[in-house]
Amino acid sequence: MRTDLRSLEMLLAVAEHGSIGAAARSLDVQQPSVTDRLQRLERHLGLSLVERSPRGSRLTPEGVAVADWAREVLNASDQLEAGVAALRRSHDSQLRVSASLTVAEYLLPRWLADLRLRSPDTGVALRMCNSEQVALDVLHGDADLGFIEGPRTTRGLHARVVAVDDLVIVVAPGHPWARRRRPLSVTELADAPLIVREKGSGTRDTLDHALVRAGAHRTATPRLELGSTGAIKAAVLTGQGVGVLSRFAISDDIRGARLREVAVDDVDLRRRLRAIWRSGTHLAGPAAELTACAVQSSWSGAGAAGGDARPAPGR
Repeated sequence: MRTDLRSLEMLLAVAEHGSIGAAARSLDVQQPSVTDRLQRLERHLGLSLVERSPRGSRLTPEGVAVADWAREVLNASDQLEAGVAALRRSHDSQLRVSASLTVAEYLLPRWLADLRLRSPDTGVALRMCNSEQVALDVLHGDADLGFIEGPRTTRGLHARVVAVDDLVIVVAPGHPWARRRRPLSVTELADAPLIVREKGSGTRDTLDHALVRAGAHRTATPRLELGSTGAIKAAVLTGQGVGVLSRFAISDDIRGARLREVAVDDVDLRRRLRAIWRSGTHLAGPAAELTACAVQSSWSGAGAAGGDARPAPGR
């Protein structure tokens, strides 16, 4: 059994203050507690450490030697605690976030601005990738917190809904569907020359799941798979096909008539945007703060993608 640090601290207090009573007062403990600890320390070491007399207490020669060693031990303990605290502050002030492209480009800037107001000393390292890679980053410990768009759930991760979005079918103003009055059927959408994100992205997964649920004979067979929202917009505007994009990404383009939205019948293209973190860990510190910023922004309507943006609970 190792000697406990508190007993050594009491021994040094007796050496400094000259009595057990004064040592107890300096440590803000009861005198019997100090007496009991010192007696246990003497039994543990097999040495007499303190001489007691009506005039007070003083250390024996053995006690003086033990006290000298105890100072070094306690100083080392203080250095250990200070070092650990510094590491904790450094870790807590650096938040590693991995986020899907839609979240990173259109939602996180607002959330990060709110985080800076709450926690001005927190630094954020952001990695932008598709939802599949985000889940892997969090699962493997390469990110403290992730934000994903897709319908998949990954074992080993906890999730919380922070916002609601929906996918929108868009075409260039000169496309024949730009003047279409009748909504697309699920078959027409599945057979369309689509311009979409790559497999593994939340947008692509949401689209494929929606087509299957609506009874389509197959998932999307795109004309083009592109890795960014900007590239899809550019391809749609140049007449290369029909785009599938987040409403967050194209709301300004629709209002400005640069793109035209095409209605779809009986295909649910809504999706939940979720914060994810590793199972077995608690959401705390800057990660919890950023998640709270995301939820609060959505509840206030700042993150609304149309309709009710209030995030639903659940995994």
